[in-house]
Amino acid sequence: MAELIHFWEQPKTPPAVMIAGWYQWADAGNISSGLPEYLIKHGDARRIGEINPDGFYLFQIPGTHHFLRPEVTLKDGQIAAMEHRSNNIYFSDQVNNGMAIFLGEEPHLDADRYAQAFLDAAEALGVKRIAAVAGVYGSMPYDRERDVSCVFSLPAMQEQLADYSVRFSEYQGGATIGTFIVDLAKQRGIEMVIFYAYVPAYDFSDQDEMVQGVRIDNDFKAWYELLRRINRLYDLRMDLSQLEQYADDLVASMADKIADLDRMMPELKVRDFMKKVDEEFTEKPYMPLDDIWEEELGDLLAGFDNGDNKED
Repeated sequence: MAELIHFWEQPKTPPAVMIAGWYQWADAGNISSGLPEYLIKHGDARRIGEINPDGFYLFQIPGTHHFLRPEVTLKDGQIAAMEHRSNNIYFSDQVNNGMAIFLGEEPHLDADRYAQAFLDAAEALGVKRIAAVAGVYGSMPYDRERDVSCVFSLPAMQEQLADYSVRFSEYQGGATIGTFIVDLAKQRGIEMVIFYAYVPAYDFSDQDEMVQGVRIDNDFKAWYELLRRINRLYDLRMDLSQLEQYADDLVASMADKIADLDRMMPELKVRDFMKKVDEEFTEKPYMPLDDIWEEELGDLLAGFDNGDNKED
């Protein structure tokens, strides 16, 4: 397996966790691809290694034409750019105890060999814990906390994960590359969890077949709520204030979009649709006890700052 993995830098101390995502089927809200990209950019992460893509990807399937082919850019008859498959490993020292980040492309072929190489790479870094992220679309309120489910490798992890407001997945169907790797991680005794967040998507085709649905492409609120859990679970101490603002802006933008759709197409009865979605949704908020204490203390101090406790 060593020939598949190439490192040109090794962190001085093993990272606290590897956060992993893929350009894949389960990438609703760009959670699996966009969230790692965000961490790479805002964590000043540097690329330290890769998994060789050879043998994992198809060039084409007859009849699909451009579906799988790499894109090329030509200028004056010469190749200016050629798309290549990538499975890159990054490292950020901007968090407590360091963090590895993996961003790859779900393989088409030889998933077992790919998954073993992924776990070999994590072990070569000295990583003991892996957290992957993914997203699926569902009908849920855009302004409420995202429903989060998880899949994990070792039975001993369940008790700890129960404190993070997650559902333990009962899914049955086609596997993602993440769940495939979790199965191998279990066999190898490696701690790995995948967090799946549900991303709001609304289908109005019952009212009008010509109307496209509404969905969130970059679900910053899901990114934020997943990273809140990962931040605490691995004691990373990331500053999530910017992402929290992105999440607030997203909610405001969605409110405007829903209002515009309701005004422009009243026959869709958007308000009634959204009310039903809200009524059928059971929120499972993630609010750790120390966050509650911090919020209460902040309110108390704000009261002092505003002079609420001054003598008359």
